Amino acid sequence: MKEKGSMKNEEYKDYVEALSPKPTLLKNNINAFVVGGLICMVGQGINDLCRYFLGVDKITAGGMTSMILVFLGALLTGLGIYDLIGKRAGAGSIVPITGFANSIVSPAMEHKQEGQILGIGANLFRVAGPVLVYGIGSSVICGIIYYIFLALS
Repeated sequence: MKEKGSMKNEEYKDYVEALSPKPTLLKNNINAFVVGGLICMVGQGINDLCRYFLGVDKITAGGMTSMILVFLGALLTGLGIYDLIGKRAGAGSIVPITGFANSIVSPAMEHKQEGQILGIGANLFRVAGPVLVYGIGSSVICGIIYYIFLALS
């Protein structure tokens, strides 16, 4: 005899699926594409303005563009605007360099009431830290492998 309130796994799975919102994959992909493209267009505009108005070379303009985009991402995160963009854009706001700035500033802001050192300092790279560690580590390993193959040929 079935007890009141008990469900089998299949019944529970069907119940959850019926109540869960259906994913709007096409809409999410379009939003990510549009917002990511707009961020990249802003970056290209900054790059072109640096080259045209300041007369710097391509490499210097690229560095200046990166710094300005990181600053803008951090500023918009601090003002609470980047989170609103991220809710609509998803991966379109995470992938560009502005997403990196957001991943550094957000945890620091969440823990600022704990103080400068234990709050902001300890949590600054909570999200971005593992990405940096594994990214740098894998690039070193790939560089060693490349060097070994280059030395052997």
